[in-house]
Amino acid sequence: MFWDQVSFQLRPQPRGVHLITREVLAHIPQLNQINVGLLHLFIQHTSASLAINENADPTVRSDVRRHLDILVPENAPHYQHTYEGPDDMPAHIKSILTGTELTIPIKNGALALGTWQGIYLCEHRNAAGGRRVIATLQGNLKS
Repeated sequence: MFWDQVSFQLRPQPRGVHLITREVLAHIPQLNQINVGLLHLFIQHTSASLAINENADPTVRSDVRRHLDILVPENAPHYQHTYEGPDDMPAHIKSILTGTELTIPIKNGALALGTWQGIYLCEHRNAAGGRRVIATLQGNLKS
């Protein structure tokens, strides 16, 4: 059984939903050694999240962002945690709703994503820096 873990920083992104599959894969070249296994991704932040969804049509990502902004608006009168800016508390809520970790199957040295699936960084802050991700790989090595 093969295990490996790497930590890396994603490029800073503006607020929105960003397709990061290629960027993640660039940080885990050892994935191609695994025949059958799992990739676990964990983002070490409370105001950004990870998701899997449509990788072909960018309007899906912009629609998701708009929906999250409507669902969890800035400057809601009931927020108490407001001293880090109007986008901070909504970012925490959006992160809880969308999640901070993903587990993706590995098959024959590649992610076993569906045809139209990709990995998203959901950046919920207006001006965030690069986000740290821990990638844990486990599985049986190719013969």
